[in-house]
Amino acid sequence: MIVKRFIAGAVCQACGQQDKVRAWDDVNAKAMYRECVACGYTDVLAHSPSEAHEIMTRVNYTNPVFDEDVTPVRIIHPGSTH
Repeated sequence: MIVKRFIAGAVCQACGQQDKVRAWDDVNAKAMYRECVACGYTDVLAHSPSEAHEIMTRVNYTNPVFDEDVTPVRIIHPGSTH
């Protein structure tokens, strides 16, 4: 059974009317459909299971190559003799 639901605050891409767009999922087609009840515009979004990859940073990088180039920072105050 397909249940069509209105999307609160959604604006139609074709006619620009708000709160006229409804959406529903089709599990067999692995897609989500959107439709504007004001102008009849339809849109299909494919469900693609994409794997989210974490961006590599120095925090989550396991190779210690970043530690080799680390040097301490010295803060020099103006007017100091050092």
